[in-house]
Amino acid sequence: MALLQWLNQSLTIFFLLTSVLLAIMLKFVLQNRFRKTKLNLPPSPPMLPIIGHLHQLSEMPHISLHRLAGKHGPIMFLRLGEIPTLVLSSARLAKEALKTHDIAFASRPQLVAAKTLMYGCTDMGFAPYGAYWRTLRKICILELLSAKRVESFNFIREEVARLVNRVAKPYPGIVNLSKLLEQYINDVVCRTVHLARIFQKQENMKGMGFNLGDYFPSIGFVQNLTSMKSELQRTFRRFDQFFDEVISEHLNYATKKEEHKDMVDTLLDLQKSESAEIPLNMNNIKAVLLDMFAGGTDTTFITFDWAMTELIMSPNVMRKAQAEVRAVVGGKKKVEERDLEHLHFMRAVIKETFRLHPAGPFIMPRESIENVVIDGYNIPAKTRIYINVWAIGRDPKIWENPETFEPERFVGSSIDFRGQSFELLPFGSGRRGCPGIIFGTTILELGLAQLLHSFDWDLPPGVKPEDIDNTEYFGLSVGRKVPLHAIAKPRFNPC
Repeated sequence: MALLQWLNQSLTIFFLLTSVLLAIMLKFVLQNRFRKTKLNLPPSPPMLPIIGHLHQLSEMPHISLHRLAGKHGPIMFLRLGEIPTLVLSSARLAKEALKTHDIAFASRPQLVAAKTLMYGCTDMGFAPYGAYWRTLRKICILELLSAKRVESFNFIREEVARLVNRVAKPYPGIVNLSKLLEQYINDVVCRTVHLARIFQKQENMKGMGFNLGDYFPSIGFVQNLTSMKSELQRTFRRFDQFFDEVISEHLNYATKKEEHKDMVDTLLDLQKSESAEIPLNMNNIKAVLLDMFAGGTDTTFITFDWAMTELIMSPNVMRKAQAEVRAVVGGKKKVEERDLEHLHFMRAVIKETFRLHPAGPFIMPRESIENVVIDGYNIPAKTRIYINVWAIGRDPKIWENPETFEPERFVGSSIDFRGQSFELLPFGSGRRGCPGIIFGTTILELGLAQLLHSFDWDLPPGVKPEDIDNTEYFGLSVGRKVPLHAIAKPRFNPC
């Protein structure tokens, strides 16, 4: 009897899955035929039934898509599972998409992990285009991340001093520089948002990477058969509980003077304001806070880590950058914000790091809200768009010796990273460009300048530049797997 019951259940599951797969295949074939006959779509590699072009992607999708673009051109139309996808791999096409058709591509796909972790995609990064998103962006630009607000973050200098002390402490031994850089970035962001304890409680955000449900939404129930959904929900509950504690502390705390208010205070004040364009509830506030933390830590740390790695691997470039910083800063022990505008070569180092090692190899995915024509091709509404900034940074039509770290290419160059030069897009561009550019670059420039000023750098004994393991991991951002170890010789007593 038990065997018969088991057979019945197994047959039921088998026929259910078979029916779903047949339905997907039929939908796939009909849509593909319709679009081929009705639309002038961009070039596309050969694909398979059901999975489409998913088999073309490797563990590092930006690299495999770069190779495909070499065969099929800088504009490709792919079908990733059920999802129509446009991949752009040139500065010219990125400009057409992000400037000419900015509004048409201003929305976001509703990804499984974002819906789970970001309070139903009510954060600024993943919220769909509309009045609510415009309100959040206005708050971030004018209230949370304005130039005036960033200038008030004096504690950044305190964290730079702590970084110098931590780096100096192991000398003459070896320092795990990657670990200390990550701690520095986390501490600055935590103090900015006023989440001082989250450094110990932060969760891995790599679950924001590949997720089966994002490519097969019609069989989203399959997610329940894997551990991904439970892991995302567990991560969400931990973040949510922590934010509840932080907000409760702020609500119970005495009123602060304006100059002492942090991001949590600002958001709570906006919630109470009668002039608010769209009221914010507590979940909205928590979504914005998580945005600030997740968006402000990994990307800045990864760029800092790569910049120091490339400098240590290129002693001549390191000496040139150090000479400039030390000439500008002079006999002072501490680098000041006013010094940064004179550090032209160091800023070229940062630009070259953005070009060669963008923390996000793709601009965060967008979704078309209407039919669009790009480069003469028809792009249907509800198409997901990926812009491969990693590939653009290696385009030999733009860059001479594209695989080589040469900051000199940016000295005297008008190419910038703030969204107007489409050859270099580490922060995106247009309406969905990152509003935290000033904040992120200030943390990065001040920390990098101080390390160049305070220390002479070398690799551990017996280690050559070619021995450094620069293997990357792929997730929401792409960073180095193996920590950078170095010897940092202090030039004077720590700050």
